[in-house]
Amino acid sequence: MGSKNKLRRFRENETFLNVIQPSRDEITEGFAFKGQWHSFFKNNNPITLELGCGKGEYTIALAKQHPNRNFIGVDIKGARFWRGAKTAVTEAITNVAFLRIQIELIDQCFEKDEVNELWITFPDPQIKYKRTKHRLTNPEFLKKYSHILEPSGVINLKTDSEFLFGYTLGIIESGNHELLYAHHDIYKNTEAPTDAINTQTFYEKQFLELKKAITYLKFKPKF
Repeated sequence: MGSKNKLRRFRENETFLNVIQPSRDEITEGFAFKGQWHSFFKNNNPITLELGCGKGEYTIALAKQHPNRNFIGVDIKGARFWRGAKTAVTEAITNVAFLRIQIELIDQCFEKDEVNELWITFPDPQIKYKRTKHRLTNPEFLKKYSHILEPSGVINLKTDSEFLFGYTLGIIESGNHELLYAHHDIYKNTEAPTDAINTQTFYEKQFLELKKAITYLKFKPKF
């Protein structure tokens, strides 16, 4: 993407009411919407987050499928989620927002038990050992997720990475988290959850064209 396109998208994001872009200081000094997201959406519907949402395809698709829930795509790359934000504005999808932050700050943007569900779709698996702390399913991130999730809240991981799938299974087992569903090739499972197969991201479609298996996990973090 050219720099001019990025700048244009950044400027347009600033005009979208469904895009929130706090500075790090605004977050650490007391983020305005922490514990107040239902006032942002003007309802008390359950909240689902998509972490590392990219273009926001999953956020938008789930919002359309579940109009009585609220969905927030979280990513640091505003030029990417611009697509989802613009689609939501153009199609008048009102149960969608996009939050531009680093994932490490997630527990400073949501209050304890404020979120109902998390989706992590096709994140960078961060295969090198020195990148372990950046894996979105490492124990430190799971602690943050567990804090903002309500007691019955769940985490969904959808990835083409067999490495990340196996790593996360190991974390679930060693941490005594509650595994609800696991499959190494979800499109070959006739009992796959509909939310996991009804939507395909841009990259997912590319992976499927290459005959790559798509793995899926659903679990409850226990801390």
